[in-house]
Formats: sequence, C-alpha cells, structure tokens
Amino acid sequence: GTQVNCCQGYFRPRTVWLGHPEKREQRYPRNVINNQKYNFFTFLPGVLFNQFKYFFNLYFLLLACSQFVNELRLGALYTYWVPLGFVLIITIVREAVEEMRCFLRDKEVNSQIYSKLSTRGTVKVKSSGIQVGDLIIVEKMYISTFFSTVFHHKGSCFLRTDQLDGETDWKLRLPVACTQRLPTAAVSLVHDSFFVIKSHKREDGDPPVNESLSIENTLWASTVIASGTVVGVVIYTGKELRSVMNTSNPRHKIGLFDLEVNCLTKILFGALVVVSLVMVALQHFAGRWYLQIFRFLLLFSNIVPISLRVNLDMGKMVFSWMIKKDSKIPGTVVRASTFPEQLGRISYLLTDKTGTLTQNEMVFRRLHLGTVAYGMDSMDEVQSHVFSAYTQPPQDLQASRAPVATKVRKTISSRVHEAVKAIALVHNVTPVYESNGVTDQAEAEMHYEDTCRVYQASSPDEVSLVQWTESVGLTLVGRDQSSMQLRTPSGQILNFTILQIFPFTYESKRMGIIVRDESTGEITFYMKGADVVMAGIVQYNDWLEEECGNMAREGLRVLVVAKKSLTEEQYQDFEARYVQAKLSVHDRSLKVATVIESLEMEMELLCLTGVEDQLQADVRPTLEILRNAGIKVWMLTGDKLETATCTAKNAHLVTRNQDIHVFRPVTTRSEAHLELNAFRRKHDCALVISGDSLEVCLKYYEYEFMELACQCPAVVCCRCAPTQKAQIVRLLQERTGKLTCAVGDGGNDVSMIQEADCGVGVEGKEGKQASLAADFSITQFKHLGRLLMVHGRNSYKRSAALSQFVIHRSLCISTMQAVFSSVFYFASVPLYQGFLIIGYSTIYTMFPVFSLVLDKDVKSEVAMLYPELYKDLLKGRPLSFKTFLIWVLISIYQGSIIMYGALLLFESEFVHIVAISFTSLILTELLMVALTVQTWHWLMIVAELLSLACYIASLVFLHEFIDVYFIATLSFVWKVTAITLVSCLPLYILKYLRRRFSPPSYSKLTS
Repeated sequence: GTQVNCCQGYFRPRTVWLGHPEKREQRYPRNVINNQKYNFFTFLPGVLFNQFKYFFNLYFLLLACSQFVNELRLGALYTYWVPLGFVLIITIVREAVEEMRCFLRDKEVNSQIYSKLSTRGTVKVKSSGIQVGDLIIVEKMYISTFFSTVFHHKGSCFLRTDQLDGETDWKLRLPVACTQRLPTAAVSLVHDSFFVIKSHKREDGDPPVNESLSIENTLWASTVIASGTVVGVVIYTGKELRSVMNTSNPRHKIGLFDLEVNCLTKILFGALVVVSLVMVALQHFAGRWYLQIFRFLLLFSNIVPISLRVNLDMGKMVFSWMIKKDSKIPGTVVRASTFPEQLGRISYLLTDKTGTLTQNEMVFRRLHLGTVAYGMDSMDEVQSHVFSAYTQPPQDLQASRAPVATKVRKTISSRVHEAVKAIALVHNVTPVYESNGVTDQAEAEMHYEDTCRVYQASSPDEVSLVQWTESVGLTLVGRDQSSMQLRTPSGQILNFTILQIFPFTYESKRMGIIVRDESTGEITFYMKGADVVMAGIVQYNDWLEEECGNMAREGLRVLVVAKKSLTEEQYQDFEARYVQAKLSVHDRSLKVATVIESLEMEMELLCLTGVEDQLQADVRPTLEILRNAGIKVWMLTGDKLETATCTAKNAHLVTRNQDIHVFRPVTTRSEAHLELNAFRRKHDCALVISGDSLEVCLKYYEYEFMELACQCPAVVCCRCAPTQKAQIVRLLQERTGKLTCAVGDGGNDVSMIQEADCGVGVEGKEGKQASLAADFSITQFKHLGRLLMVHGRNSYKRSAALSQFVIHRSLCISTMQAVFSSVFYFASVPLYQGFLIIGYSTIYTMFPVFSLVLDKDVKSEVAMLYPELYKDLLKGRPLSFKTFLIWVLISIYQGSIIMYGALLLFESEFVHIVAISFTSLILTELLMVALTVQTWHWLMIVAELLSLACYIASLVFLHEFIDVYFIATLSFVWKVTAITLVSCLPLYILKYLRRRFSPPSYSKLTS
C-alpha cells in the first residue's frame, strides 16, 4: 500500500491508503454539499421563529391569541386570525420555494457520477458516495471533492479555478514524478494545498521512494480540468474542502428603510397604549379597568397596521422584477430582493479597479531598450530586426572588418532580438490546439497550425506578451513539462529544454526560468518582474527608474526583463543546492528562496515592456453621473500606486483641475502624524494612499484620518488586501452612518461586497464569484448609473409613499373608532364588525394603495439627465418624522371629520351610521390615492375602479351590517358626498397651493 501523510492547520496528519478507504484510522466527513438553511424538521419552527423575532408580528400573534379569552373577545375570531394567517402563509411559501431551489441545486451536485477504480475494475459512483482514499478518474469536467494527484498522458494538466477564487487563468498541475515511471495501468496519488506536506512512500519490495509533494500536485474541489484525463486519490471531502471553508456566513443585511419603518411602528404602538390609557382614565378607572385597558388595546389595534410588512415585501418583489425586466440594463439580477430601496440613498461607492473599471484585457503598447523605444506605430522595425537576426549568415571575418556604422546597427538589432527572445521564453503560457472544423486536433498539434492555436496562461498580461512576439515573428508553438518550441520568421523550429521554473508570487513579484538552447547547448536564466524588485537585481544603469516612471504615468503596466548566462558547472552546483532545499521539511520556502536568490545577482537588463489595461465602456460618463448625484467614489485596488493613479485620471475619477495628494509611505506614528498634517492643509484634492500606510494611519489616527478622507472628492487606495477592503467599508459605515455600496468582480472583492450595505457584483472576466455573493449583479459597470439613479430612486420614493399610506389607512379607521367610543361614553364597543374590518384593509383598498408602487415623479430619461435629483434623497426626506407627522395629522383630520359628519347627519338608527361612515371612508381612501399619485398608470385607474366595484357588489351580501334599502335613497347619496368632500377637498387645495408656491425640484424639470 502507498501512503500519503499530510498535516494542515488544525487537521491531524492523515495517512491515506490508495484505493482502500476501509483501512482508514479516523472518520472523515461525508462528501455532500448542503446550502440549505433548514431541514425537513426545522423548517416550520425556523420560519416561524424568524417571523416572530420582529416586534411587529409577535404583537399580532398575541392579539390573535387573546381572542380565545372570553372577557376580551370582540366580535368574530376570524377578524384577527385571517390577516395574520395571510401574512404567514405568504412568508412560508416564499421560504419554501427558496429552500426547494436550494435543495434541487445541492441534489444535482451531490448526485454527479464519477468513475472509481477498484479491485473489480472501474465502477460508477455518485459524488456523495466518494470516500477519502478512493481512486477517481476525472475527465474534462467539474470536480466535487478534493483530489490529490495526477496521472496524465502528457504528465500534466490544466485546472480552471474561476469558480473557486475568481481567477481566469489556468493553473498547471503536475503528477508526482515516480508515478510517471509506473506502467500505465498503475496509478498515483497526492495531496492538498497550502500547508506543510510530508512526503509519500512506496513500499512494494523496491527501496522506498521519497517524493516531496506540493500544491502543484493537487486538484481542488469546485474547479474544472481543462484538458485530458486524470487519476487522483481523494484526500479531503465534504466540510473540509477549501471551497466550503472559504465561504463565511455573510452577515444578514437589514435595509435601513426597514429599520426606519420598524421605528415608526414602535411609535405607533406607543400611541396605541397611550390612547387606551386615556380612554380608561376618562372612565375614571371604574370596575375591572385592567380588562377595559385590554379591550381598548384590541379595539385600537388597527393603529399598528398588520398589512404594512406584506405590502412592503410585495412592493420589493415588484421593484426587483422591474429591475430584472429593464431592457436598458440587460442581464441584471437581483439576488437580495429585501432591499432594492437601499439603492436610492447611497453616499459612498467603493469600487475595485481591475475588471470593474478596466476590462482586464491587455494590449501590448511599448518596448523600451534604454536608448530606443518602440511604440505601436514602429513595430514593423522590431519585426525587421527579428527577421534579419534569423536570416543573416553567421558573422564571419568580413563582418568584423566592416565599417563601424553597421556594427552599431548590429548591436541594436541583436539587442532587439535578445529582448524579443527573452519575452518569448520567460512566461507560463501554453499553446493549445483545438480542431477548427477543417483540421482535427492531432493534425493541428503536429503541424503547429496557426488558426487552431489558443494560448492558456495564468494572467492576461502574459498572453498579450506572447501574442506580441508572435506578431513580430517569433512564435511560441509548443510547450510541455520540460521543453518549449519557438518558430522563427523563416519557419525554423528552435527547441529549448526547460531546466527550472520559478513561478510568479505576490511576495516575490517576479518569475524566472532556466532554459537550455538545444542547438548550441547554452544555458540561460531569464527573469521578468516588477520594477521595484528588479531594480536591485539587474546591473547598475541610469535609465530604468526614470523610464518606468514615465511609462506608469501613461497608464501602462511595466515589466522589466533581464537575463544571465550560466555555465554547465554553475548550473549543476545550483541544481544540487536547489533539490536539497526542496526536500527540507522545516522552513522549506525560506531555504528555497535563498538558493534562488544566489542566482539573482548582476543580471543583464534587456528591456522594459509596457502593457495597457483598457477602460470598460462608458466608465467616464457613469462616474460623472455618480459624482453629480453627490456620491463619493473610492477606488480600492490591489494594483500598484502608479497604475492606480493613472487609471483614476484616465477614468476621470479625479477631474482635470483637481490636485492629487499622494500619501507618502509611513511606518511609524510620528511619520503618520506629519503626513496627516501636510494633507490637512490641502483643499479639494484627491487622496492616493497605499495599503500599508493606510494600516498605520488607522492604527494610530483612525478618527482624524477618516474625517479627512470623507471630505475628499475622491480617494484611491492601492495595494489593498481583500480584508482591508472590507475594513474600509466597515469604517465608513461606522464613522459616517451613511449607506455604502461596493462594486467588484473578482473573488477578492467578495468580503467587501458582503460587508457593504449594497453589494453589486460585475460579471467579469474574473469569474462569477463576486456576482454570486452580491445583492445585485450587473453585466457592465455602466449599468450602475441607471440602477441607482432610476431604480434605486424610484424604489425608495415608492416604498416611502406606500408605507406612509398604509399607516394613514389604518390610522383613519382608528381615529373613527376613538371618536365613536368617546361619543358613546367611552364604551369599548367595536364600530365595525367582522368582515368590514378585514375587507377595509384588503379587498376594498388593497389594490389602489398597492398600485402606488407603479408611481413615478419623473421619466427615467430625466432622472438620468439630472442626477442632482438623487442628491435630495440622501437626506432621507421621503420618509422622515416630519412626513410621518403630516400623515398622522391628515389621518386624524379625515377620521374625525367622517365620524362627526356621520353623527351629525345621523338618522334614527345606529345601523345607518355604519353605512354612511364606512362608505365615506372607502371613498376618501380612494380619493387620497388619486391625490398622492404623480404619474398615472393604466393599472392604477383599473385598481381604483375595481375596488369601487367590489365595494358596491359586496353591499348586497353585507345586509347584516348595512341596510341596502337605505343606501338606495337620495339622502344617503348626498350625505356621503358632503362628508367625503369636506374630508378631501381641503387637502386638494393645499396640495395645489404647495405646488404653486414651493414646487419640489422634480416638477420644475417635468413642466
């Protein structure tokens, strides 16, 4: 048996028996994925608990339960239970649908079929049946468990990890060396990432073989194998997968609007208690007054509207549906339908740079050799230099006697050639051939067919460099584990053996490769990297720093390319030390780095390359709109300071006439203090700061720094870690109390998106990780303008109108009850019985009130044209204590007018009071909706007429409350008309005067 020892974080080292899962010593989790919130048994209790957590719903539950007590009973039971049941059923159905979707998605993943190698040959096994130690054959497909190693026909395979970490590049994965020497039928294994790894042993009579295992030998769950077939051994399953451990439980976001409404309902509840106490006090606390208090609480329970939540929730669903259906922003998805109105009051927008503001599509712009630079327009010169380097006969005696002029030209020519060759060799790009319909794959691979070639690489920068060398004549045509083939302009194939590769990491910021030219046997060490680290590695020169600065100012990403020739002895010596370092178990990476650094000295500087990242479509106008809307834009990026500043200027994040204050790197408290003072003296200038300096400032001067930064028109933070992005969002929320919106596209933006009040994910090149974690997902950055200016603004204004109207509706009827009770010597007798109460808040007024979600004050084009309209909302005007108070006063006025009117025109029988007051109430409500509406929609008119028709039709059935013969009389008609006019006309006049003398800003634009 072969065994693998792995130790990782808090995991114990494990020994995995290949193909014999039953020999394991400890229990491992089952390989199932579960994203559900509840299971079959916890579903109902869970949903009900989450509903009654709100003060609101608990209050109604207690009300309904109190009806079982005889002394507290007012009218029929269903008056209280029906509305509550309706609310709960809607919620339960919504949750059940979401759970069902989740369950089906999980089931699909868990029942994927894999081929497993066993003693009986290959057998099919479901994903949920895979155990640690199984040998699985993986073809070009999605992986659901954490595998370890690989046996592959070419000895390597590519892994697409965009679903796991948002990176689009393909990762190269290698098998353990000893497995490649086994006969094809035998198979191998290896182990997971990121932690110390012990070696693996083969014990089958031969001397045991020790192999070091590293991250390159592993395949992760949630990734896709891009090509070929692989045999791997399962190491981790279920809960121990990286993809499962990566997902933190995101904080449960509650919209600010919901909190405000909650606050208002608490005020209303307070009012309810006060009114009940006053009523009992006016009875002089006679008899069993504590029971009377209860009865009054029940009588006036309408003050707190039960339908508010349902109306708002349904409203939100409508808003989300409208966003999804908007043809101007196709592909937009609302994942969190609980707070679309948050989009209407964003004060800070935090955006990522790469892939969000820029396309993450690289174009080669500049080659700089120190004395001469080639731009896009002079690439043909480079081409001719390369061409001449490969076509001229070898230099002989005549060439050396030639005039000096040609010799100088030669050196330029050979320097260009050297630089191009270096760029064509120092990379991690693999050309892959696919059939294009004419030629099949095998044929294309044999003849290096140009039309079938696709480059696969870890970053778009690398591909753009290799594509450029192809355009000037030196083409990368083949590559595998140990060799690389280049094709010269004349069609000759050059073979290079790859001796070592030192991959790019974010710490080292450079990559190196050692190759041997097969035709001459020369060994060369090539290297490329960021100017910061390369400056200390290359030989002294006077132009590197200056030119790097110039290119960065133009917005180009700069890479420095260098080389060093090695003799056979030098290389052998290096290799021995390198292998030794790789086998050490302690401080392995440190030892390896030291050995590599012994080579990285006095290298010959070949050239600089400049690559440009293009801006997304319409980034400038979108940022302009956001700025005019009073939203402050912060750019948080992991990129270099120069590139970030350059993109900020390029995207007009910083306007032409603004100064940019670049915050100097600070490490200590005193330095930070000086630098902050220097920044305080400047006015209206954008701030550019690096992640490290930011960390120092926040550590010592958090309050002062945030205060200064919040006043800046724009802030750029470069070299930001993902956790730092989230930290900045959190600080902004705490310091300013304003709403933040985060926009990003990669796996590295997820923490920031989940932390912000509104997370917007852009479906970009970097995979879908961000858009899946976000509350809203858009396809292009430019759609953000419309999402906020039109949909955010409308959702907020409509939600405000809707909630206040629902409150007004319930306050009206409560006022009437209060007037009625006080006229009849404070009796706790309900004015309206049973169905009238239910009908009032549902069938008679539900549709017109809900149709307010279709209302809009200005056309969407106007809202986009005048983003200043959005600024008005930032102060929270549509729903504030002021507007709430106005609505309360209107409700009290209308309720008392209707009730007193009905009592004044009161006929001999009590039954007529009900008829007159109720009809006036319904008419008043319908008229009030008409008064509130700003832009009529045909559905609103339908809703108004439908409600009226419903009421008239139902009068026939409600003869126990209302006398049908009395309704038909003329006196009834004029009395109702008179009361309704008195309750509504003054409001119409006031509205007209207000629009005449202090019109709101939007009306000026529409007239």
